Amino acid sequence: MLVLVAPGQGAQTPGFLTPWLELPGAADRVGAWSDAIGLDLAHHGTQADADRIRDTAVAQPLLVAAGILSAAALGDVVPGAVAGHSVGEITAAAFAGVLDDTAALTLVRKRGLAMADAAAITATGMSALLGGDPEVSVAHLEKLGLTPANVNGAGQIVAAGTLEQLAVLNEDKPEGVRKVVPLKVAGAFHTHHMAPAVDTLAAAAKELSPADPGITYVSNKDGRTVATGAEVLDRLVGQVASPVRWDLCMETFRQLGVTALIEVCPGGTLTGLAKRALPGVRTLALKTPDDLDAAREVIAEHSA
Repeated sequence: MLVLVAPGQGAQTPGFLTPWLELPGAADRVGAWSDAIGLDLAHHGTQADADRIRDTAVAQPLLVAAGILSAAALGDVVPGAVAGHSVGEITAAAFAGVLDDTAALTLVRKRGLAMADAAAITATGMSALLGGDPEVSVAHLEKLGLTPANVNGAGQIVAAGTLEQLAVLNEDKPEGVRKVVPLKVAGAFHTHHMAPAVDTLAAAAKELSPADPGITYVSNKDGRTVATGAEVLDRLVGQVASPVRWDLCMETFRQLGVTALIEVCPGGTLTGLAKRALPGVRTLALKTPDDLDAAREVIAEHSA
């Protein structure tokens, strides 16, 4: 059984979209999306520097565009399930047919702008904890006033809060944590700091007409499968201010009988977690179009 997954913010790197735009029809497709959302995706995905694409309002549409574009390049793949980490859930909603591509890009553009506005209220950020016991780490983070915003499994938790709180964390790591790594994000996503963005996103969601998922859709709120488009959209709204439970998503993949996992562009983060948490599962990350042939082989071997 094949699972198709989409990464979240922080996976982007300067120029990562460049090779994908060389595929037939890709530049025209991205150009149409750019016109629809008022953001030059091609420019930002090929020429913008790391600081520019770190901007939440830019990074999020770029990631969703890259995910949809790279998945389309695989051909008519029908995975057994789809899921996304953080903003990658909007990409997954497009995979599942809940939102069409333009609706997904329109929603993520509004999401990025709203979260950037919320992040500007207080100087906040996120840091990954490598190693340690999850229960010990969560208790320690809460003692410091930080939120375990991403519980990613495979021994990784992402803390979020003010820059002052994160500075304290650097000096006072939870027992067993090997390293604290600041992430390339511009706010404390999936925490109460993002509450102002929820109302904005709820208003944007009312303008959409979601379809029910045509593929099993696994929600990162709690790892549960979601059967209706209305609930998918409701969860997309609420998740900006609530933690991501990727550990529970991977547990659901295991229960569904996953045998292979492909992570769309810019892949790498989620396949890394899967290698540690889902031993025996074939994993492949789409980084450039050079990975497409290998991905198609995986699809042929593991599609439902």
